[in-house]
Amino acid sequence: MTAIVRNQWYVAAYGREVSRELFSRTICGEPILFWRTEGGEVTAMSDRCVHRRFPLSQSPSRLVDDTVVCGYHGFTYGADGVCVAVPGQKRVPRTARLTSYSVVEQDSFVWVWIADPERPGTADPSTIPRARWLDSPDWDAVSGVEHIDCNYGLLVDNLLDLSHETYLHGGYIGTPEVAETPITTEVDDDAGIVYVSRHMDDAQCPPFYSKSTGVQGRITRWQDIEYTPPCLYLLHSRIAPVGAALPADDGTDTEAFHTEIVYAITPETEHSTHDFWCVARDFARGDDEVSTFLAENNRTVVMQDVVALDVLQKALDAEKAGYQELSINIDAGGLAARRILAAMAAPAPVPVS
Repeated sequence: MTAIVRNQWYVAAYGREVSRELFSRTICGEPILFWRTEGGEVTAMSDRCVHRRFPLSQSPSRLVDDTVVCGYHGFTYGADGVCVAVPGQKRVPRTARLTSYSVVEQDSFVWVWIADPERPGTADPSTIPRARWLDSPDWDAVSGVEHIDCNYGLLVDNLLDLSHETYLHGGYIGTPEVAETPITTEVDDDAGIVYVSRHMDDAQCPPFYSKSTGVQGRITRWQDIEYTPPCLYLLHSRIAPVGAALPADDGTDTEAFHTEIVYAITPETEHSTHDFWCVARDFARGDDEVSTFLAENNRTVVMQDVVALDVLQKALDAEKAGYQELSINIDAGGLAARRILAAMAAPAPVPVS
């Protein structure tokens, strides 16, 4: 089982999910309460009152101006998590404060810093990986989030080995060429990024792309993956009719269609995962029918993964000790990600005096 990595930024929600209503989501085993101040800023704090641990997201808890009032005994908290009023006395105990979380709203996501309580690190917003297509005026995007009853490492494995598209997602995004085409894998150990590429020179056009782009016949199909552990996965996808011009030296690529498939892989617990998915495109801009088609089809694909990974986790939980896992060339990206995640989760070495 892949250990949860701390002292990291994780996607906790889409910006659209957080409003003036109290909203809770468990991230890395920590129940977190999100809401927007009257000024529009996202705030995050522990979703447990310090008094008797009542969830502050649970009615009749409520927002009053920029304070949260616990619906059980009335303990009241400011946007920084500090208790400002308790029932029956004027003096507020000095220790009456909730854990407050650093949050950054960026690229349509709300990122939250999950600290290691034993070795807290610095919540530096500049280290958050980017997915600029999701709120760019030059791209249209659809998105959603699903829950999976599996360790997040299984979803990382799934997304870094797209050969499963041929078998699990046939009729949507899978064609024979995906599994037949070898991959190239590179690891930037300094940046901690895994790259996996599969370029298909002559492939069937799956319905996901034929119906959204209008391309008929054979295509060139590029899948270039960029995974920044632990959370952000990018799939740079290029679709073009066979024989179309390749990208120019300056990067322009006028004869191709491009999608940026984004996944934020966020552990809920060690045994469950939030699967945030997004599809951004540079074609059929403003076409609501294409947006609806891509949203419905990509959710279908995601739910196929959800079902498969739920089943896989149950099988792994039930198997006897000593099972030997076999890996082949297509697993190079997933194995590299496992190595990086294990190193990130490992305890810091104890200084020798």
